[in-house]
Amino acid sequence: MKLILDFFPILLFFGAYKFADIYVATGVLMAATVVQMAITYAMERKLQTMQKATLVLILLFGTLTLVLHDDRFIKWKPTVLYGAMAVALAVALWGFRKNFLQVMLGAQLQLPARIWTHLNLAWIAYCVFMSAINAYVAMYFSTEAWVNFKLWGYAFPIVFLLAQGLYIAPHLKSDDTPAA
Repeated sequence: MKLILDFFPILLFFGAYKFADIYVATGVLMAATVVQMAITYAMERKLQTMQKATLVLILLFGTLTLVLHDDRFIKWKPTVLYGAMAVALAVALWGFRKNFLQVMLGAQLQLPARIWTHLNLAWIAYCVFMSAINAYVAMYFSTEAWVNFKLWGYAFPIVFLLAQGLYIAPHLKSDDTPAA
């Protein structure tokens, strides 16, 4: 159910674009994201910081796209989001000596400090990569190519998350460790 909910807005965006245009698709994306966040909030009674940031950016860049009738705004939203995430993770790690991933996920995952640092660095690199690749496609390709990239580009986060899972799996502490 969570996987369907996560992909719901992008699938509707893609479908609306194929049947109409980028402006209809942007409105559909905005509405679908509001519905997605409302359902998430109803199920979990909270929204994560990332979910809030995504909602605000989609509504902000979507509104600019529709009001100014300029598709560049919605195309640049992922670049801004990923760039901001990379900067936030880097500043927290190197500026404040805080591992933001560990702060957010440390209660659910028991990992050695070295692994948390590696994960944080991997997330910074991933966010920089995603920001750069979206910027490149937004600048040098047509809107249709960018929309197709948004749909098929979901392979990047899936591969990244699978690789991350494989990396941390050997380091997870088991709850059923025998007592000494």
